[in-house]
Amino acid sequence: MKRAIKSSILLLTLWFFCCASENSVSLPVAEEETTEIGNANTAQTTNVAVTGEENAYTFSVTILSPDTGCEQYADWWEVVDIEGNLLYRRILGHSHVNEQPFTRSGGTISITEEQEVYIRAHMNYLGYGNTVLKGSVLTGFTTSELDVTFAATLAKQEPLPTSCAF
Repeated sequence: MKRAIKSSILLLTLWFFCCASENSVSLPVAEEETTEIGNANTAQTTNVAVTGEENAYTFSVTILSPDTGCEQYADWWEVVDIEGNLLYRRILGHSHVNEQPFTRSGGTISITEEQEVYIRAHMNYLGYGNTVLKGSVLTGFTTSELDVTFAATLAKQEPLPTSCAF
């Protein structure tokens, strides 16, 4: 199973490198991707690939979450600056019970290449996980621990999911 996941990650990474435009950059996480759920009740961001240019980036974020269906699933990932301001949120419209980990893209993310940010995931009823990615486009992103109460009020800030398809 781990070999299949690593093969999928390699193919995805190669796709990003070969399919990026001339003005884009693609950066995988500096550390090896996590494939085990640390806390069985939280979603973890485990990888990011970045394309685009300054102030117009697209992030492809990989999430590992204990989805069981609409009653428990990762409902978004977001980019937050170091001060706790929401910069971007990608709503996830359904659970990913049989697709773990999974990757979803989103953007336009307006940051400079030097700006340090957190990328974190949220579970619909369980809140934020503490395994996040921290870094910048310039230096890359690494796995980091972030207190789940950091900028917790963002969980009530729009945009928010309106439903779960399955």
